[in-house]
Amino acid sequence: MRLTFAIAAAIGIALPALVPVNAPALATVNTSDPSQFVDTLSKDGFATLRTGDKVGARAKFRSMLAQYFAVDEIGERLIRRWSPTITPAQHAAYKAAFPNFIIGTYADRLFDYANADLKVVRTMPAAGGTDVVTQVTKAGAAPITAIWSVKNDGGGYKVTNLKVGGVNLAISQAADFDAIIQRKGFDSLVQMMKARG
Repeated sequence: MRLTFAIAAAIGIALPALVPVNAPALATVNTSDPSQFVDTLSKDGFATLRTGDKVGARAKFRSMLAQYFAVDEIGERLIRRWSPTITPAQHAAYKAAFPNFIIGTYADRLFDYANADLKVVRTMPAAGGTDVVTQVTKAGAAPITAIWSVKNDGGGYKVTNLKVGGVNLAISQAADFDAIIQRKGFDSLVQMMKARG
């Protein structure tokens, strides 16, 4: 449950195919400052959830994922230990499936958090970027600290990871992928991702 809430924080308030690179930017997101980036990204995400339009929300989250998350970097990190053993075709299939896997896995669950709120607490320097410490509150639940790792790629800030309540989402998701690959092989991971997306 905490992990689902963490992903909701990452994608819904913030993590085939991607919207094209030249898609129009989401006007409300401020990419010039890390704390403003997370604050405005979360507000845009919550506004989308509060419409109640699940089809429209999926399209919006694809745009947010493509424009404001380091999708390739995140995806590569999750399979780093397997990269030397997979073929170029397997790698390409994984990259194609990854964005839709994220949306397919979490988009509908995000509506449970439509009335949550996020407040930026502080920023801290981090290796390769900045950590933005936030507090996420939802009626009937204890507040949760979420730490967004963001970096400026030259065109503005992008999310590279999220830690929620002490859970590092990249490490947790990589462990899930590892378990599938160890049991069934890399092709089974990609098949699962395609089915989920």
